[in-house]
Amino acid sequence: MLTKRLIACFDIRDKMVTKAHKFQNNIDIDRADVIAERIYADQIDEIIFFDILASAEKRKIDLDTVRMVAERVFVPFTVGGGIRNLDDMYEVLKAGAEKISIDSMAVRNPQIIHDGAAAFGRQCIVLSMQCKKVEKSEKIPSGYEIAIDGARVFTGMDAVEWAKRGEALGAGEICVNSIDNDGTHQGYDLEITKQIADAVNIPVIASGGAGKPEHLLDVFSKTGASAGIISSMLYSPKMERNYHVRELKEYLLANGQPVRPYIL
Repeated sequence: MLTKRLIACFDIRDKMVTKAHKFQNNIDIDRADVIAERIYADQIDEIIFFDILASAEKRKIDLDTVRMVAERVFVPFTVGGGIRNLDDMYEVLKAGAEKISIDSMAVRNPQIIHDGAAAFGRQCIVLSMQCKKVEKSEKIPSGYEIAIDGARVFTGMDAVEWAKRGEALGAGEICVNSIDNDGTHQGYDLEITKQIADAVNIPVIASGGAGKPEHLLDVFSKTGASAGIISSMLYSPKMERNYHVRELKEYLLANGQPVRPYIL
């Protein structure tokens, strides 16, 4: 049986971890390397790092911050933002990442998924998706549309169809982020997470909306998600309280969910 993973996701802006509400009104928390070291010590399972402005500003990812984080954590480390080609992927992996997350560029150039998987292995390629709930239509039968460039540009692409295409092209994992639930602390979007988990045969990461342990139990027990991003729960000042990884894992284990146990 595969264990469910708890993942800390850092949205990075000018070397700082920043938190937003539905991709707006960001507030800076602390330096990425400082938070990463603390979360790693708390026994998080994985870390994802997004340079949130790299694609919109059409620049390379902040490799200095990638290196600083990689020097301090020893769990699987995924990096995304501003990845445009194989050379960019190589530089990020060389800087210390284990996996590459591609989002906006994958929409613009889907071949990059195939090329990345061929060069580095599909286990290295995470397709990240920004999903917005919309009215169902012939063009968007799932009722969820894909957005890019920090949810600033809507593509007219159906989220489930894009997930299936991404898997066919070579993605080894899919991160499903709900634009509507992002930063709300009201729970994950179970509908789109389940639709995508049911449609593909690769691990699905649920993202956007986690605010309490019950939200993790819901997404793991009701959708088929393999992992959940829990950023706000760990360090956001917008939360009434922050949680430790240990108490989240103990809650999930007590409720029958297989997670890697906390080591005392």
